[in-house]
Amino acid sequence: MPGPPRRHVGQYVASGDWSDYWTTRISRAESGKIRVRGYPIEELIEHLSYGESAFLLLRGELPDEREAALFDLALRSGMDQQFISSAACAARFTASAFPDSPIPALASGILASGSVTGSPQEPAEMLIEAAGWGLPDEQAASRAVDAWLERRSAVPGLGHPMHKEAEPRAVTLRRLALARDGWREHGRLLDAIEAELARRKGRAIPINLAGALGALLADLGFDPLAIGGIGALSYGMALLAHIVEEVREGVPLRIIPDALGAHYAGPAERSLPADRRRGRR
Repeated sequence: MPGPPRRHVGQYVASGDWSDYWTTRISRAESGKIRVRGYPIEELIEHLSYGESAFLLLRGELPDEREAALFDLALRSGMDQQFISSAACAARFTASAFPDSPIPALASGILASGSVTGSPQEPAEMLIEAAGWGLPDEQAASRAVDAWLERRSAVPGLGHPMHKEAEPRAVTLRRLALARDGWREHGRLLDAIEAELARRKGRAIPINLAGALGALLADLGFDPLAIGGIGALSYGMALLAHIVEEVREGVPLRIIPDALGAHYAGPAERSLPADRRRGRR
């Protein structure tokens, strides 16, 4: 997604002009006054919902009614899925070792939100790239499947370790997005990619939540970088719920004993050779 020309520190060192080195279009703070994207913050606090405020921060303009409803749908669709998430487990491990504050555990959970744990960023990148080819959906889907199977032997946004027939969150998000005219170019491409992969594999590999979120947010015009962040932040409340439960009701300093699946697969017990022992060299 094109943006402003990239700057580099060398141009500032060479020119000696640092006047625009720290520049932002997001907000302006002065004595007794704060404006966010040009709007007085008092008005935003009084009149906007959380989702509308977040949309304004990220996109720079207020959402219309359709956009606000679809963005709110994206923010609430993740909820939680017990321990079927490396992010929740990472957060709980950290909370069990550092119960003094939820912040380190929240950071751990966010840091565990990536392409393998279900970030919508990679599906969005795939769909935006495929849409840019200007091909009919079926041709673009075939080309996208070829490209991603070659890149990493998997197509992002499809498949789930537990939900083999259909991912309930993705199904619901897609249904509600369709009803709100939010499943547009990128959503249709994802449908075509799902059908193409099923044709090749001879079995259904359903759209997962990351794929559905990537399509919906790409259709809303978000940058893939923002989409990845939205995916992590939308799961943040679930992480906080896990953290509070872990600290109040969990097990301090969680471990993984053999009884819970720890398995050693290294060499059998052995001793250092005599010539490697101190005092005998």
